[in-house]
Amino acid sequence: MQFITISEELKSKVSEVELHVIECNVEVMENNHDLWNVIEKEILQIRKKLSIEEISQIPEIQSSRKAYKACGKDPARYRLSSEALLRRVVKGSDLYRINNVVDQLNLVSITTGYSIGGYDADKINGSVEFGIGKADEPYTGIGRGELNIEGLPVFRDSIGAFGTPTSDSERTMVTGNTKKFMMVIIGYGANERLEEATEMAVSLLKQFATASGIEVKVIK
Repeated sequence: MQFITISEELKSKVSEVELHVIECNVEVMENNHDLWNVIEKEILQIRKKLSIEEISQIPEIQSSRKAYKACGKDPARYRLSSEALLRRVVKGSDLYRINNVVDQLNLVSITTGYSIGGYDADKINGSVEFGIGKADEPYTGIGRGELNIEGLPVFRDSIGAFGTPTSDSERTMVTGNTKKFMMVIIGYGANERLEEATEMAVSLLKQFATASGIEVKVIK
């Protein structure tokens, strides 16, 4: 299990930040039809019960937006991954099909409202700190190119920033070669369902990614 801490700077701005970290061995496959059947059923339910206007009022998303503002970032311009995924679903678009490991992560996110980071653990160097992005800090987001992470909550290792709740980075992205996976579910105050989200993720990883050697840790 990676050694992860939360910076004092971030704690001073977002006092209730809490991380649920899952680390495990996985088997990555491009597509899992059984998993997509589950995802599509959840998407149908979301579209029936949720409007675009209601997404920002979901407690888990609302608290995350407040955290972004406290750190100095506009959550309307730099959307949380969970909010962006839900907006995509409610507008009638399908989720991107990446691979079974990333797809189950997105399912947990749209179901619970939490932003979740997913990383190839073997590409993370040394201990990890969850802090706040600095001016001109280099970062290449997946499918986004260079991303201004100043004021964003950010995960860093000995090399530098590798994850934010807006976009994970190319450096630590999950690929077909990933063997060890780290998943971080992030709560910023509406933390009551973190345990539920964690249990859901563990179950999905076992069922659809042949997860083994599973370790779970809570960091406050």
